Amino acid sequence: DVQVVESGGGLVQAGGSLRLSCAASGFTFDDYATGWFRRAPGKEDEGVSYINNKDGTTYYADSVKGRFTISSDNAENTVYLQLNSLKPEDTAVYYCAFVKVRPRSTFPTYNIYEYDFWGQGTQVTVSS
Repeated sequence: DVQVVESGGGLVQAGGSLRLSCAASGFTFDDYATGWFRRAPGKEDEGVSYINNKDGTTYYADSVKGRFTISSDNAENTVYLQLNSLKPEDTAVYYCAFVKVRPRSTFPTYNIYEYDFWGQGTQVTVSS
């Protein structure tokens, strides 16, 4: 019974912070990498940040580099995305997704269609 449960979204003022959580169950957490993606009306999907759950390798999109931090708590099977210095342009639904790491996998996995499990999304709204 695979479950991916996201939480932590909300409404904040520009410059504020949020911490998004992505709690996973029903699969071997350490065999996967995690991606955070966001979708906003009128904008294309954007891969925000990624982490290899096994070795901790991370990647950030240029648009969030220096402001967002991805981390994992493997004992809790949970990935976090710390959002700092938020801007109105960050307003979107944020999704986490898991993709199985295979022997010749590259990192990060940019193609959303390669991901195996998805969360329901959590809304982040940043007011100006």
